[in-house]
Amino acid sequence: MSERDVLNGKQVVFLSWRDTHNPEGGGAERYLETIAAGLVDRGARVTIFCAAHAAAPPEETLGGIRFVRRGTKLSVYLEGMRALRRGDLGRPDVVVDVQNGMPFFSRLVTRRPVVVLVHHVHREQWPVVYPGLAGKVGWFIERRVAPLLYRRSQYVAVSRATRTELRSLGVRGPRIAVVHNGTDPVVPVEGGRSETPMIAVVGRLVPHKRVEHAIDAVLELRERHPGLRLHVVGGGWWEARLHEYAAQRGAGDTVVFEGHVDEARKHEVYQRAWLLALPSLKEGWGLVVGEAGMHRTPTVAYREAGGTEESVVDGFSGVLVDDRAGFTKAIEALLDDEEERERLGRGARVTSHAFTWGHAQESFAAVVRATLGGRRLDALDPE
Repeated sequence: MSERDVLNGKQVVFLSWRDTHNPEGGGAERYLETIAAGLVDRGARVTIFCAAHAAAPPEETLGGIRFVRRGTKLSVYLEGMRALRRGDLGRPDVVVDVQNGMPFFSRLVTRRPVVVLVHHVHREQWPVVYPGLAGKVGWFIERRVAPLLYRRSQYVAVSRATRTELRSLGVRGPRIAVVHNGTDPVVPVEGGRSETPMIAVVGRLVPHKRVEHAIDAVLELRERHPGLRLHVVGGGWWEARLHEYAAQRGAGDTVVFEGHVDEARKHEVYQRAWLLALPSLKEGWGLVVGEAGMHRTPTVAYREAGGTEESVVDGFSGVLVDDRAGFTKAIEALLDDEEERERLGRGARVTSHAFTWGHAQESFAAVVRATLGGRRLDALDPE
């Protein structure tokens, strides 16, 4: 870090719904904390404000990042506004408002420059997660209120698909920079592929991840593929419903729920799996795609999910499909064709190396530098 870096000594405050220690934390939170660590490495003083939870104390400093945790998953937005307004988070030079569907309304309580970080637009998720009036209100805020409130702010999107979605909501002008996710170094594990067909699903177990699609696919294919197993890695508030769904479908031992696992076990599943299934309704990027790719494991995902159109190179590192029938058909085709799986696996590994966290950190740092200088960036991450 150069002492002449304009970030040196500057204070950056992130307002986020969750952190990685939160049981509901996932790829978006890993992105946030990795980006924050990059700013710390460049001399910035970084605070992350997020919801309180039992897995971590109200305040602590980890890796040079100060964490302040207050409120619940719903009240965290009001608590964040209060903390920012009262100065509990210091006197930030830049505020990064992480809009996970709902913004923190930071523009109402600070005159400091605000960067809005968006993983994806939640058009499809609002009616799934919050059916009825609550979802309609949430979508109205995301679709109408947020673009108006942040009409002069710099945006960061994690994919070009997200940038296109933001433009469709009325975010105009050259001020949406794309900073892709990176891929963590591979965790070495012993052993190779499973001798019997094995498919993995990795991620938070919530409705919009649509794990049911993967369960249905393997149950349809198991008679033609003896020994076929689906390993579901992760946890979440939808987990009990998925257990019930699998039991009602007569899954038996065809579906294996691994729950929360450590990194070593997660990567062992990637290594042993023939395919990664990603049936999610929406992904800002899909960190699991790169993680699996490090193990030469290709991905089958929905094209409609947005960020998957960039994290999965269709026909090179995996297969993108348009509907549920196509999802099952693509999985079956790859189970039947070892040579094609291996070809896509080689492509998955190449693609996973194309996106690095180091580059993502420098790209985000460039956005913050420009914001401090009163400029806007609208450049794509070149990787």
